[in-house]
Amino acid sequence: MSDPSHTDDTPEIGAWAHLREDVQTIFERDPAARSFWEILLAYPGLHALLVYRLSRWLWVHGLETPGRFASHLGRFLTGIEIHPGAKIGRRFFIDHGMAVVIGETSEIGDDVTIYQGVTLGGTSTHRGKRHPTIEDSVTIFSGAKVLGPITVGRHSRIGAGSVLVTSVPAHSTVVGIPGKVVKTGGKHTETGKPVIDLDSADLPDPVSRALGAVLEQVEKLEERVAELSSRLEEPSAPERPELRKVSGDDT
Repeated sequence: MSDPSHTDDTPEIGAWAHLREDVQTIFERDPAARSFWEILLAYPGLHALLVYRLSRWLWVHGLETPGRFASHLGRFLTGIEIHPGAKIGRRFFIDHGMAVVIGETSEIGDDVTIYQGVTLGGTSTHRGKRHPTIEDSVTIFSGAKVLGPITVGRHSRIGAGSVLVTSVPAHSTVVGIPGKVVKTGGKHTETGKPVIDLDSADLPDPVSRALGAVLEQVEKLEERVAELSSRLEEPSAPERPELRKVSGDDT
């Protein structure tokens, strides 16, 4: 995983280069984006990221209170709360974004995409690492909660509404409460480059799969019961020694 903190201290990429990269990222991942000015004026995820960079600069230069105040203004304007202590990599995209919360010790790699209602939260009141680490090219769908100092491996997908409290390896697909890995393996281009998969329609449904297995077993049991019932009802059934005990005629 790339070091998410490099966006704050890398001299070779300035604010304008960051902005152009952010806009290009939105063009690539959001088919609704039509123009540079539309993105610049009407994308709260971009606005939240710009405010985050300001608050992060203040934070790392020892101006913690101004940094927190800047992040508070960003939350007020966008509905997205990013603590200035969080470390975020390049080409980070927040789609829609309302009610997104990213905690202080969160670490986010490059090419990560998250949707509205996502929480990267803590599970402890102790100081230190208490928020998740999200590796490169992870996609977290709407309403998912990733809680605690866990790691989400690169190129993983977290399904909408899932609650993840344990680390998962790279290329995992996670769904459910609590979140479980239901699929492994990622999509790649012909050159081997991983694909950022934003399609949530093919996420497996473990509950539906389990219910399907139960119904299949019930159907087999019903067929077996019907078969035994028909054998008991045959006229010659009492003549069979193994069935006389069942019918009560064996003395």
